[in-house]
Amino acid sequence: MLTKRIIPCLDVDGGRVVKGVSFKNIRDAGDPRELAAFYDREGADELVFLDITASSDGRETMIDVVKRVSEEVFIPLTVGGGIRSVADVRRMLEAGADKVSVNTAAVLNPDLVSDSSDYFGSQCIVVAMDIKRIIAEEPTDVTASDTSLAIDDDSRWEVYTHGGRNATGIDVLKWARRVADLGAGELLVTSMDADGQKDGYDLELMHEIGQTVTVPIIASGGAGTLEHLYDAARGGSDAVLAASIFHYGEYTVRQAKDYLSERGLPIRPVL
Repeated sequence: MLTKRIIPCLDVDGGRVVKGVSFKNIRDAGDPRELAAFYDREGADELVFLDITASSDGRETMIDVVKRVSEEVFIPLTVGGGIRSVADVRRMLEAGADKVSVNTAAVLNPDLVSDSSDYFGSQCIVVAMDIKRIIAEEPTDVTASDTSLAIDDDSRWEVYTHGGRNATGIDVLKWARRVADLGAGELLVTSMDADGQKDGYDLELMHEIGQTVTVPIIASGGAGTLEHLYDAARGGSDAVLAASIFHYGEYTVRQAKDYLSERGLPIRPVL
């Protein structure tokens, strides 16, 4: 049985790690190189670095940060934010990333997923999805450019781009199926509604996506307790991503791993 992975997420803005609530009220959380080295020592299974304003600001991902961090850590490193081309994917991998996450660019150009997967292998390509629940009283006025992906009367969640700023009119389950077919090796699923709230992951969302695709799913957005990590991992997510509870010292990675292991989930032990 594959082990469940615990992945600290480091959102980076202006060269610093930051954290917000539902993608707003951003505050500083530390130096990326120092935090990465700390989590490596703590026994994290992987790290995710997301440049949260690269797409909205129209600039490239922080290559210098990736290079510095890759010199400090010996666990898989996923980097995303501002990746727009196969050449960008190559630069990130050459800088030291093990996987590259695409979000906005994948929506704008789905061929980026298939082209990158064909060239580098699906194991290197993570498609990140920023998602909001659809509220019936607040219908979207955005229409997906690809009508086969468009929200319909049965849709419950919508895909957002540019760091959660732009609605797309795209149904989440249709999009998950599409990118999995295009060659995504993993999906990083973030509930914008739950992000930073510490009330738990959107388990219904993770379950529905898990029933739709066969590629691994990383649950993101909402971790506030160790029980939340357990609920998501037990519910079918292959990995759980968290930020606030680790960055601000509420729990350690070791505590999280011990908690999940004691409850019968397969976990890579901290050495």
